[in-house]
Amino acid sequence: MRKIFIIEDEQDIIQAVHDELKKWGYDVTGVSDWDNMIAEVKEADPVLILMDITLPMYDGFYWTQQIRSFSQVPIIFISAADFDQNAVRALMIGADDYLVKPFSMDLLTAKVQAVLRRVNAVQEKSLEKFGCELNLLTNDLDFQGESVRLTPTEGLIMKLLMLNANQTVSKKKLISALWQGNDFIDENALNVNLSRLRGKLSTLEGPLQITTVRGQGYRLEEKL
Repeated sequence: MRKIFIIEDEQDIIQAVHDELKKWGYDVTGVSDWDNMIAEVKEADPVLILMDITLPMYDGFYWTQQIRSFSQVPIIFISAADFDQNAVRALMIGADDYLVKPFSMDLLTAKVQAVLRRVNAVQEKSLEKFGCELNLLTNDLDFQGESVRLTPTEGLIMKLLMLNANQTVSKKKLISALWQGNDFIDENALNVNLSRLRGKLSTLEGPLQITTVRGQGYRLEEKL
């Protein structure tokens, strides 16, 4: 069974998530020892992680940064408030999506399936544009021997922009491709992921730039 690791300390939520996702063929595993949580994540080797913010030891932001140091596994954050600064911060440090408590099990399932669909949709191995190469299996973006690691969501955004280089890609098209037209997605989630992606492009110091076309969308261009 495909394994999902839930980093959460509320047993009723863990049980509800387990019971729901089991119907869809997922094995949900929770934390048994907070002192050795990272080791448990590595041993579980999950296809996706559900991450709460408030935890018994440190918080979800800390653990996400720890996990991102060795894995690009998709992470869905669980937030106690609507799309606020916590959710923005989660996306900025590498989360792929977020859920607002209390959430329905139908919405949870839809988000899990949407994230995993886009992660598993890779067919080509790489794309190249303006001298930069995107490895579609690892989400590494390379330029002249330098490399930056993208999250699965950032990687898919870059893929869409590279496939449509020098053309404007609408926000609607990006949201539809990323989250399968999910009506629950806040446009802020796209904006935060684009901001994070731009930051990584700047550290790579390559020729790629993402230009905002006011009222229309975004365009990947070569720096002049």
